[in-house]
Amino acid sequence: MSTDNPTLDAIETAVKALAKRTKPLHMAPTSQMDTDLRMLEALMFAASTPLDMQSIRARMPANVDCNAVLARMEAEYATKGVQLVRVADKWRLQTAPDLLPVLVDERQEPRKLSNAALETLAIIAYHQPVTRAEIEEVRGVAVSRGTLDLLMELNWVGLRGRRRTPGRPVTWGTTDGFLEHFCLEQIEDLPGKDELKAAGLLDSRIPADFEIPMPTSDPDMDNLLPVDDETDDASFHTDYLQDEADD
Repeated sequence: MSTDNPTLDAIETAVKALAKRTKPLHMAPTSQMDTDLRMLEALMFAASTPLDMQSIRARMPANVDCNAVLARMEAEYATKGVQLVRVADKWRLQTAPDLLPVLVDERQEPRKLSNAALETLAIIAYHQPVTRAEIEEVRGVAVSRGTLDLLMELNWVGLRGRRRTPGRPVTWGTTDGFLEHFCLEQIEDLPGKDELKAAGLLDSRIPADFEIPMPTSDPDMDNLLPVDDETDDASFHTDYLQDEADD
């Protein structure tokens, strides 16, 4: 549209001419797989938390083979600065491990755990589902209220169920938050005795018959009762909310 300002008219004419010669910024995908891959990239980039397969399928078109698209995206991103990884049976984009030093000044320093919390977390991870009494038996000292409070606050451990034994003590296990924080696809990926020994994390003087239990993501839930609202309060306070001092 012409105006009374010759300068504006000239600018408008130049812009229109430039637009005709300029190629579109986004070229059309060459295949359906490319289209599906673009949608998945957008979905993973926008997600604030790892996505499970059900969430991915709910947002992708019904006819898309999500497993194939995830495999394609995982392969294409394998050598890039951001990679598609699977943790706790969910998918997320994260910085390539070899580039972490580049971000070291921009990351918040992680919260340091006490030795008591680290020991308790390790016992729960390898012995789950495990009661508080069983944790104390392995450690040889009482487990304080604050230690389990902290691990629950970090969303690394949670209640699994109640043992079918007198008193129905609650049992503890790790959460998806634990797997996500330590970049584990499943709890079975925790290192075993041979791996820990090879890494120099076990004392060379340990007994020959020393064994490390291998955790499972599918414990025998038939031996556990659910932690329900009706019976939780009294038993929970008896089993958990005590004020012993931890070392």
